Amino acid sequence: MELTLYLQFFLGLVAIVNPIGILPVFVTLTSHLSEAERRRTAIHANIAVVVILMVTMLAGQLILDMFSISLSAFRVAGGTLITFIAMSMLQGKLGEVKHNKAEDRESAARESVAVVPLALPLMAGPGAISSVIVYASEYSAPANLLGMSVAIGLFGLMSWAIFRLASVIFKLLGQTGINVITRIMGLLMLSIGIEVVAAGLKGLFPSLL
Repeated sequence: MELTLYLQFFLGLVAIVNPIGILPVFVTLTSHLSEAERRRTAIHANIAVVVILMVTMLAGQLILDMFSISLSAFRVAGGTLITFIAMSMLQGKLGEVKHNKAEDRESAARESVAVVPLALPLMAGPGAISSVIVYASEYSAPANLLGMSVAIGLFGLMSWAIFRLASVIFKLLGQTGINVITRIMGLLMLSIGIEVVAAGLKGLFPSLL
């Protein structure tokens, strides 16, 4: 796997997870916490995201084999899911695929929101997990998995830095600025979803080539 593909994997995570777009949710869920508790929540959430994506990367192919799902079929399903999430992001929303109203009510009653709902399903949601499984299944050599592990770790550090500066970024960009970034990420994510679906369809129906 070339360096450009590791970069593509990393940027795909940035677009799909969209940590800047999650900032308003993070600020809201941690509004009752002290600054020290908010920092701990950001650390724990991003550690959980890295662990979830790492486990997904290592176990993804086993899961597909267990259910006798071909990589091409999973690409179509995962790409379609990514496309649905992207359509919501183009409207400046997170979308109920990531988090619905019932989960919002439940999270309001939680003492700790780091793992649920921040890490799962808001950050390491269906779109991110689908993307990681597709990459890990296609590029399953140990060196490639190591490179993707580094990319996931770097993503976790970047996301933590964004959460660490949440109040500053939120004041600087405002809700409008965050919505603009979310829409841009949604457009990129939509492109990724279409590419994944197209690759899956070519695998399922070689005659399309």
